[in-house]
Amino acid sequence: MHNAATLLSRRPHRPAPQITLGDPEIALRLGRVHELCGQARHMLAVSIVTQLGGPVVWITQQAATEYLCPEAIADQITPGHILFVTPSNKDMILWAMEDALRDGHAPVVVADLTAPPAMVPIRRLHLAAEAGCGIGACRPLAVLLTPGQGGAPGIETRWSLEPAHHNGAGHWTLSRLRARMSPPRDWLMIRGQAGLMPAAPEPEISYEISAQQRNFVRNSLGHTRETTP
Repeated sequence: MHNAATLLSRRPHRPAPQITLGDPEIALRLGRVHELCGQARHMLAVSIVTQLGGPVVWITQQAATEYLCPEAIADQITPGHILFVTPSNKDMILWAMEDALRDGHAPVVVADLTAPPAMVPIRRLHLAAEAGCGIGACRPLAVLLTPGQGGAPGIETRWSLEPAHHNGAGHWTLSRLRARMSPPRDWLMIRGQAGLMPAAPEPEISYEISAQQRNFVRNSLGHTRETTP
């Protein structure tokens, strides 16, 4: 049986390492598995990659009809820092991701999937990322790209990015759909030099009037009453 001295520690609590996208609330913990969905999920993934830098392992099935265009993101990350892996079998995508995470030398490992994986593969990815934190040169971040609204079980967080061009060109809505310690929330995002960032809030409209304006209104009303027959 443990006594009280062995159960207590004098070491201060240190928050887990994480990255943010312009707001402390938009945070992804390193060494864990996160899910990105929505129409603009690839853009969100590139913004995360921009924060952590390369090398990056980007895994896409060989039979996929859409691929990341290196030239389109050259202003955010050097295309040569991205290692593209294209397994012929979709079942090998998660195996390749697990292997890259366990190696621990790529800060970001991205898997572009056609459907959310099950709980057991997610658990294996978490364990692989934790192993990579201990034996590699970084704390690898696992990013799953899934269609629609996602739905992978057991992930650390789930984020959705959708176009919001009704607010003007170059606007997107970022939604935190799931997080272990935070409630759902939306942000209006724009593209900055370091990738996506929250748009500046609109200035509040003040309806307060100054003392001089109040006196003017009071005097005007008094003058009106005096001249009314």
